[in-house]
Amino acid sequence: LKMFLFFIFVCLLAACVEPQELSPENIFLLAGQSNMAGRGGVPKVNGHWNKKVPAECSPNPSILQLSLHRTWVVAHEPLHEEIDKYKTCGVGPGMPFAHEVLAKDPNFGVIGLVPCAIGGTKITDWAKGSSTGHYKQLVERANASLKSGGKIKALLWYQGESDTQQQTDARLYKRRLKRLFTNIRADLNSPNLQIIQVALASGYNNTLKELVRAAQLGIDLPDLQTVDAKGLPLEQDHLHLSTAAQVRVGKMLANAFLQFPHCSGLR
Repeated sequence: LKMFLFFIFVCLLAACVEPQELSPENIFLLAGQSNMAGRGGVPKVNGHWNKKVPAECSPNPSILQLSLHRTWVVAHEPLHEEIDKYKTCGVGPGMPFAHEVLAKDPNFGVIGLVPCAIGGTKITDWAKGSSTGHYKQLVERANASLKSGGKIKALLWYQGESDTQQQTDARLYKRRLKRLFTNIRADLNSPNLQIIQVALASGYNNTLKELVRAAQLGIDLPDLQTVDAKGLPLEQDHLHLSTAAQVRVGKMLANAFLQFPHCSGLR
């Protein structure tokens, strides 16, 4: 009877103890439009996701994501389903990025991904003060991610397809992108924030796509790297990267990040 009562006491004590809050050491911001939000496995615009999750995108207790309500949970695909909620999300580059970093550096520590990407957005939609609120949400979620500790290690950015529809947008892209990155660093009080962007693989107009790509490849900011998605396989819509391509981009982003010194970021 004493053992039984002791067992009951232990169970009640365990039930009263709050579980330890999940907290990452290394935080990464994911922003841009649909190819960052992830459309891998979604063959057509606003189609159905096939729910096929490759091993490089599987849940891992060392990979967390900031939820819509700004709490840390174990990350899973579709990573952006709460954020890019008006579109169909599939596999994106965030999970394979995190898996590759941990594979290359097993002692790296727990990774926290902060989904912020919104499909169909132009660079002007991300401008500081824009009525869309995307920039404000990015900064707010970035700041919220720091409340449980950890440091923001980099911004991963993939956007520009929507700016290949109008010549004015394509021609002004470089200036607008540079201003965006400068504002983010200033508002996060991180002048050396590492930024890794993806140069476009697709667009609506090939000539304008090349203008945007030239802007992405030619931007001259410090602590900025660009990985190139050109030539990677696309879904049936000829706009979004396939699941295999998303895995490839995630690994490219990881390898680029690992070339950076790890001393910068937010503290």
